[in-house]
Amino acid sequence: MTARILFLCTGNSARSQMAEGLARALVAPDVEVASAGTHPVSVSSFAIAALRECGLDISAQRSKHIDDLDGEFDYVITLCDSAAQECPMFPARRARLHWGLPDPVFAGPDDAARLAVFRQLRDELDRRLRSWLAEVGLLKM
Repeated sequence: MTARILFLCTGNSARSQMAEGLARALVAPDVEVASAGTHPVSVSSFAIAALRECGLDISAQRSKHIDDLDGEFDYVITLCDSAAQECPMFPARRARLHWGLPDPVFAGPDDAARLAVFRQLRDELDRRLRSWLAEVGLLKM
C-alpha cells in the first residue's frame, strides 16, 4: 500500500462520504481511502444519488466514528470547520489538509434544490481531488 487517505467531517454523512467514494474511483489500487466523523449519522440519500449520477455507487458505505479507525493515515483531510476544530491533533504521517466546504444536508427549500447543491459539492470535490491527487502522485493512470 502506498498511502492511506482519511476524510473527516462532523456527521460523515455527505461531504466525507462523497470524497471517499470519488477518491476510491480516482486513486491507484494500492491506496486505501476512508472517511469518518466526530458525530456520525447515516449516509445521506442525496450523496448516494449525486454520485450514482456519475456512475459511482456509495450505497454500501457506512458512517463511522473516528474512534473506529485503526492505524495512522498518511493524509488527513477535514472537510468542515467543526471537524477541523474537534480533531486538531488527528495524526497524519505526510500532510493534514483542510477543505472547508459548506454542509449540503440542509441546503435548499426542497429535494430538487438539495440535490442540485449535492451535485455542486460532488463537482467541487472531484475538481479538488483530481488536482491534489495528481500533485501528490496518487492519481490513477
